[in-house]
Amino acid sequence: MLALIGVVCPLLPAAEHVTLRNGFELNCVRSEAVGNKVRLYLPEKTATASNGEANYLEVAADAIVRTEPIADIPQPTAAPAESTPTHSEIHEMVAHSGAAHHIDTDLLASVIKAESGGHIRAVSRTGAQGLMQLMPGTASKMGVQDAFQPEQNIAGGTAYLDALLTRYHDNIALALAAYNAGPGAVDRYHGIPPYRETRAYVARVIREFNRRKQMQLVARAQ
Repeated sequence: MLALIGVVCPLLPAAEHVTLRNGFELNCVRSEAVGNKVRLYLPEKTATASNGEANYLEVAADAIVRTEPIADIPQPTAAPAESTPTHSEIHEMVAHSGAAHHIDTDLLASVIKAESGGHIRAVSRTGAQGLMQLMPGTASKMGVQDAFQPEQNIAGGTAYLDALLTRYHDNIALALAAYNAGPGAVDRYHGIPPYRETRAYVARVIREFNRRKQMQLVARAQ
């Protein structure tokens, strides 16, 4: 069956990136243990077997070197009839939440840019919602009743990030990694998980944060 693993699925529909011991890599929707083998489910439109019907591949469990989550790119949904807050109004919401939790406004803005690109009604494949991409469970714990309401979303996302910063003793990189991959993954690996998507996310947020600070320095110098 390993001879069929040369097929690489498209990136966007997939949820896991699998690396095999023989050097092949592929993306799959999910994986499932079946006895001493692992069944890798592929996107529906991918030809996966000689009969053209199966939508999965089976490989020996020890043939898999590692699996990693793939970036879950949120897609904006249609905006409701009510008016959309202006950029200035959203900035004020971010500043208010940042002040309430003693978190730098530029850090929050950088997280929002990385999470949703500033789309108020962004929804990811896994169900994360709004500007700071809150999962329903997290939103509920943070007291968010409507994740598509910018003020609630920002307040909830900021409170969650604050909790992570407290948990990791103000280590921004670890808090960001936990925001992206979950604190369980950070604790399990005792640091930033070896997930390409998570490491790229942390780097992207910090790079944007530094860019904003540099722009401020340049503006002050003029």
